[in-house]
Amino acid sequence: MSGGNQPILHSLSEFRYWELPGWKVVVARCCSIGLAVIMLAAGLWKCSDPIAAAERLHQALVPAALSLPLALVLGISETVSGVWLLLRRYQRWGAWLSVLLLIAFLVYIGINYDRLRGDECNCFPWIQRAVGPGFFVGDGIMLVMALVAARWSQPSEGVRGATLIAGAVVVFALVSLGVSITQSGARRSPEAITVAGQTVSLQQGRFFIYFFDPECTHCLFAAQDLRELRWAPDVRIVGVPTERPELAGQFLEAAGWSIPLSPDVQKLRAVYHFGDPPYAVGIVDGRTAFELRSFEGDNARQVLIEHSFVAQGPPVNP
Repeated sequence: MSGGNQPILHSLSEFRYWELPGWKVVVARCCSIGLAVIMLAAGLWKCSDPIAAAERLHQALVPAALSLPLALVLGISETVSGVWLLLRRYQRWGAWLSVLLLIAFLVYIGINYDRLRGDECNCFPWIQRAVGPGFFVGDGIMLVMALVAARWSQPSEGVRGATLIAGAVVVFALVSLGVSITQSGARRSPEAITVAGQTVSLQQGRFFIYFFDPECTHCLFAAQDLRELRWAPDVRIVGVPTERPELAGQFLEAAGWSIPLSPDVQKLRAVYHFGDPPYAVGIVDGRTAFELRSFEGDNARQVLIEHSFVAQGPPVNP
């Protein structure tokens, strides 16, 4: 009996969809396409560069241990949602998935609003959006678009096809992660950089290169923690401002850290790809020994101890 009723129920659902005025169908389609562009832009970036996406999530207060898995989950979900939204057959499913993602995002930002207020939103690497009242307005509009698309779209069907799309996105994200990890381990540093006005070769010796934005509070806190470590005497520490180099001296003074600076951020960025600082790399005889993308808790210190860049023991008193 239930098998015989299923086609009838599906037909009734389709009948209700075709009863909708034409303008509602058009509005739903426009909302779906607009949302698809947004979701694909955000999702494909996270899938293609999950490590950089994890950095930004960590800066948005996601614990370091969860930032990379969450970046992959979000990237996959956003990309799948975007593809489904573009295909009429899966449009409703894509809309509902977008609704869930947007609600989760709004709730998270709302819970952490006091700590994140004024910080840059980390959804897109090329769009500057600060967390504030306008942020909720923008995401609220997207949520309304998703609800309209879900309510005024034809019923979705074809679980097998939708699953194949999701599987393909998962494979793409995992392959991108593997490539990123492999490339980071095989990088050679530039031959030389300018440090305090002099050319310094990176091909011999051990270097710790710290990238920072002088106006970034995360960078300041990380620098203050790094300053107190028991550095090995043969490690040369170099600071590289990624923005506003004229403020770098004030930044180091606030951090209480006396280290030489290099202006060669573009030369180094051509080799070391990262999102927003803080970021650091350890170089041994011209080869990348490690990268530091998380400075939460004791993570940086443990990595530096593992590579003998700093000694174990309590921090040095400032």
